[in-house]
Amino acid sequence: MSAKPLNVVIYWHMHQPEYRDLRTGHYHLPWTYLHTIKDYVDMAAHLEVNQAARAVVNFTPTLLEQIDDYAKQIESFFLHGTQIRDPLLDALAQPIMPSDREQRLSLIKQCLRANETRLINRYPNYQRLAEFASWLDEHPDAIVYLHDYFLTDILTWFHIAWLGETVRRNNPQVQALIDKGASFNQHDRRTLLQLIGDLCRDVIGRYRRLVEQGQVELSMTPYAHPIVPLLLDIHSARDALPEVELPAVEQYPGGKERVDWHIDRGLAVFEQHFGFRPTGCWPSEGSISEATIRTLSDKGFAWLASGDTVLHNSLQASDAPIDTQCLHTGYRYNDTSTCCFFRDDGLSDLIGFDYATWHADDAVANLIHHLENIAGACQQHPNPIVSIILDGENAWEFYPENGYYFLDALYAGLAENPAIHLTTYSAYLADQPEITSLDRVIAGSWVYGTFSTWIGDAGKNRAWELLVDAKRACDQQLAAREFTPEVREKIAVQLAICEGSDWFWWFGDYNPAESVRDFDHLYRIQLSNLYSLLDLEPPESLGEPISLGGGQPAAGGAMRRGQEED
Repeated sequence: MSAKPLNVVIYWHMHQPEYRDLRTGHYHLPWTYLHTIKDYVDMAAHLEVNQAARAVVNFTPTLLEQIDDYAKQIESFFLHGTQIRDPLLDALAQPIMPSDREQRLSLIKQCLRANETRLINRYPNYQRLAEFASWLDEHPDAIVYLHDYFLTDILTWFHIAWLGETVRRNNPQVQALIDKGASFNQHDRRTLLQLIGDLCRDVIGRYRRLVEQGQVELSMTPYAHPIVPLLLDIHSARDALPEVELPAVEQYPGGKERVDWHIDRGLAVFEQHFGFRPTGCWPSEGSISEATIRTLSDKGFAWLASGDTVLHNSLQASDAPIDTQCLHTGYRYNDTSTCCFFRDDGLSDLIGFDYATWHADDAVANLIHHLENIAGACQQHPNPIVSIILDGENAWEFYPENGYYFLDALYAGLAENPAIHLTTYSAYLADQPEITSLDRVIAGSWVYGTFSTWIGDAGKNRAWELLVDAKRACDQQLAAREFTPEVREKIAVQLAICEGSDWFWWFGDYNPAESVRDFDHLYRIQLSNLYSLLDLEPPESLGEPISLGGGQPAAGGAMRRGQEED
């Protein structure tokens, strides 16, 4: 080990796309509030109790807006009896269960969307309900004999299972519901709903307090999580994949203007919720290019982060002399002012995929061993820094108790180790470390160092072509028609939602059919809504599915490793 502690940054990316139909405000998928009450609250709680720990946390602006919307909806329900605009959460709130056969079957099916091993089977009562629900899926006609108690119980257990572990352990009302186990009444469900509302209302403030206490640095992503390099230059996909088949479009129309809009809007939303402007940026999916870095530098960001393979591709193309024994440092592209940090794929993917089946202490000991090896290799480097970057929500359902033991051991083990300095990017840069120059950056993302997750196959390319058609229609209508400022703002936001990366992530035969169907359907709704705002009839092509899926990827497709497996 070197005499100087090794700088280590743990960087959690909190992200959900826009699940609302902005015309009605209704949610098509419940993942924002479910990950809020399970993961975002747990991630804050572990930092609150491990006060020596440090972390960087990224929030996408569309996630912040949706969390705030859920909190306001639940508050309005209790104050005014207003219907909640998420059908699953509204079912928990309602005193009477639906009587329609298809509605009942759909509700039961939604209550099975939880990790079977870690969330469902952990509770014998929930497991029995789920087993009967699976039988019912094969015998749907039996639904006529089902009592409402079954629906209220499976709804309640679903939401208990999706609560954060820190909530289950520390909240006596949740403990009372778990002890009761069955025959949940309306009061029980309202109690649970009130707790969900409180968690949604308080979670953003908890991260703000962690910033004030010096434990957390917050960063942001451009507003609706677009793949910025592809908006700026769709041909940048060929930097890392020269033979990739691109959509039948020349470029994304007005891409630079749209990128500026996403960044400016993202900054405004971030400041609205946290009271200050961030100095760092996680470009959507860690996707960067030379033009992206220049844009973020011009916007005043002090740092950004990307993927390991992007760094290796860029170093290979660069003429600058590089210390190949220690690549763990900050980099600066040519004359730009923004410092670039790069994810250690090996360490990040150990947390994302492998450590879930390990004993927590063994996992942390293994991670520290890897960090010791890196420190040894970087002894001659003046200021090495290791970046561990991954989703802040998707891994934990595969861990026992939502990662409770692992996260506690992780923060304690790293914070207490004298050879490791847990820090943040801004704190690291404040010491004015030596930064390595890059004269080339090969465009790519944290996934494989390419954009293959978002462009290049038939479904993804078709989605881009539909988006470009909609953007051209938008440009033509805005030039030819007079729209009020309010409508123009709605058009800009709706277009931004359509430009988000998640739609393209899920298209592809390798993804699960159910998830592909959900995101395919919602993407076409979002595009149709844009045409409606423009007073145009949506094209017939939006009535046809773009992609079907049918694969069985690891972690259900919600996570990927940074590098392709052999």
